[in-house]
Amino acid sequence: MFSKACEYGIKSAIFIAQSSMSGRAASLKEVSEAIGSPEAYTSKILQELTRNQIITSIKGRAGGYLIEKPKLEVTKLSAIVMVIDGEAIYKGCGLGLENCNEQKPCSLHNQFKVIREDLRFMIENTLIKTLSLDVKNGLSFLKR
Repeated sequence: MFSKACEYGIKSAIFIAQSSMSGRAASLKEVSEAIGSPEAYTSKILQELTRNQIITSIKGRAGGYLIEKPKLEVTKLSAIVMVIDGEAIYKGCGLGLENCNEQKPCSLHNQFKVIREDLRFMIENTLIKTLSLDVKNGLSFLKR
C-alpha cells in the first residue's frame, strides 16, 4: 500500500523517535541497520524528512537525527506519508485504473473506498511516538 520509500520513512521516524525519547540522536548507520535499508537510500529519505521539518539533523561528531520533544507529542504518521507518497494513497484505484471515480467506478470501487477512508483515519490519528513505544515495549518490530 505504501511505497518502499514511505515504508522506510515511517520505520526511520519510529526508530529516530525511540532514540530521541532516550535523549540521543541516531546516526545514519544506526537508522539504516535498524530498518534494513541501504544507507544511501536511507540518507535520501532522511534528507526529505529533514527538509520537511519532521526530523532534525544535528551536525558534528555527536550528530545524527532526532525528533524534538514537542514534535514527538504531535507528529502523526500522515506527516510522513504526505511528504513521501503524497495524497495518492487516498485516491488510488483498487485495481490500478487511472480513471476510476464515482461516475465510472471499477468493480472494487465502493469496497475499496471504505478501506481508503479507514486507512486515512488510521494515518491521520496515529502518532509516531505511539508506534515507537510499541517497538520499545516489544509489541511490534521494525524488521525481522
